[in-house]
Amino acid sequence: MFGTKSKQNQRTKKPESISNGNTNGQGTTCIIASGTRIEGKFSTTEDVRLDGIIVGEVNCEKRVVMGETGKVEGNVLTVDSSVRGKVKGEIKVSGTLHLHETAKIDGAIIARKMIVDSGASYSGDCRVGDHHFKK
Repeated sequence: MFGTKSKQNQRTKKPESISNGNTNGQGTTCIIASGTRIEGKFSTTEDVRLDGIIVGEVNCEKRVVMGETGKVEGNVLTVDSSVRGKVKGEIKVSGTLHLHETAKIDGAIIARKMIVDSGASYSGDCRVGDHHFKK
């Protein structure tokens, strides 16, 4: 009766969407939760929500969304990426890379397009533009 509606809304609240506009229900998302640690090469053909830690190479054929607790120690190769966490290694994005205010990149950045919010930081070589990708 009292407070039921707010509790119900809390249960259905979702983390940042990683939808790419695909509304036909065919896309899936791989979620790596906070507290999870993966060591080795990580590859996926689907979107990734990363709140845990990956030590090794990340290869994603779609989009990587990294939360504030997300961390990669290794190279990242993806189509699009939204970063709020930390990357120590090269990040190569063939589409758009968005560094949010809490993002910290220690390594080379190669991206077709890049958005950097105030507060985000990166240290290393940064190359942005179409000419860095073979057509």
